[in-house]
Amino acid sequence: MLFKNARIENAEVTSDFRITDGKFDLIASDIEPLPGEEVVDLGKKLVLPPFIESHVHLDTCLTAGDPVWNQSGTLFEGIECWGKRKDKLSKEDIRDRVKRAVKMQAAHGVQFVRTHVDVTDPSLIAMETMIELREELRDVMDIQIVAFPQEGIFSYPNGKQLMIDAVKLGADAVGAIPHFEFTREYSVESLNFAMQLAAENDKLVDVHCDEIDDEASRGLETVAARALELELFDKVTASHTTAMHSYNNAYVVRLMRLLKMSKINFVSNPLVNTHLQGRMDTYPKRRGVTRVKELTNEGINVSFGHDDIFDPWYPLGTGNMRDVVFMGLHVCQMMGYEDIMNSYKFITTNAARTLHLGDQYGIEEGRPASFVVLDAENYYDALNTNAAVLFSYKKGKKIAQTTPCKKEVLF
Repeated sequence: MLFKNARIENAEVTSDFRITDGKFDLIASDIEPLPGEEVVDLGKKLVLPPFIESHVHLDTCLTAGDPVWNQSGTLFEGIECWGKRKDKLSKEDIRDRVKRAVKMQAAHGVQFVRTHVDVTDPSLIAMETMIELREELRDVMDIQIVAFPQEGIFSYPNGKQLMIDAVKLGADAVGAIPHFEFTREYSVESLNFAMQLAAENDKLVDVHCDEIDDEASRGLETVAARALELELFDKVTASHTTAMHSYNNAYVVRLMRLLKMSKINFVSNPLVNTHLQGRMDTYPKRRGVTRVKELTNEGINVSFGHDDIFDPWYPLGTGNMRDVVFMGLHVCQMMGYEDIMNSYKFITTNAARTLHLGDQYGIEEGRPASFVVLDAENYYDALNTNAAVLFSYKKGKKIAQTTPCKKEVLF
């Protein structure tokens, strides 16, 4: 199958590419079709690697208002609301909601997802169900699962054993939530436990780290130090890190050295954290998003995530990663032309590094032929016009397509 006239990753000139046996066989200019070969003319449309959702909670998706709404809009009331909803969990409930959410994501060009799954539940029903779905949906969505202790490891009954059991069941990564533990001592101990568990089982790490406006919440330094000491390095991700926007600059300058040495990844969730954070402030109100620009300028890998889709922490969401990037650029004040043009990397190549996808990702000869086609010629225009994902191909198979609506102005 031959695709012609593609603008690959904002290229000013068009290229062609051939797919053979589900892989990029040849990428070049003016490729001549083989006898009988199917040819698709992309008409100079933008072609990108598939979008990656590097931080979401599929097990909680599509539950906002059930059984109660989060009236305060805070992280902690969201956790209380979810605690009430957990009583209604069943495999059928989880399967139905996750499948609907995955279809929403696929329609917007997402092909890889890292989902955090709550394991502060003695039944571990969400973890078991998500592992089943990971296999069932593997042809349309690559799902990576984090064992996530929503109510803490040391602050929840039998929390340590539940984490161990979740890893044995087949979690891909180990999580933690140090800012929600009862004490500073529990916080540090939980991180030591989680990082050691990951190291012993050759797992990735993704910590909900300092998702709070308290500048005294400094789990990040512990995460980075353990990543360095255990030589886990970029197998470790610190998600949210919203307290970092409240740290004093002198501390951040010292911390940045450790962060670079540790080589850890960061995931920022602009939609949800601008909604949740700053709730205790009057005025001025903090934005509630980590220091994306500063981290990026230091060469530290940062990707963006949706975090929540219509659940107790975020009452909106369609799974469209464009919304995440659009909000992120605004709130992080990254609105220069090149910032906007390259911002797709927060949900593609940067996120691929976070998920450790290696040579299974990217538009290069010999790699799986997974890509999306947007109804624009570059990402600046795609972002500005909310361009549709015309096609989404996974390993050479079309899994989603969109026919753009026709708009008419009658004057």
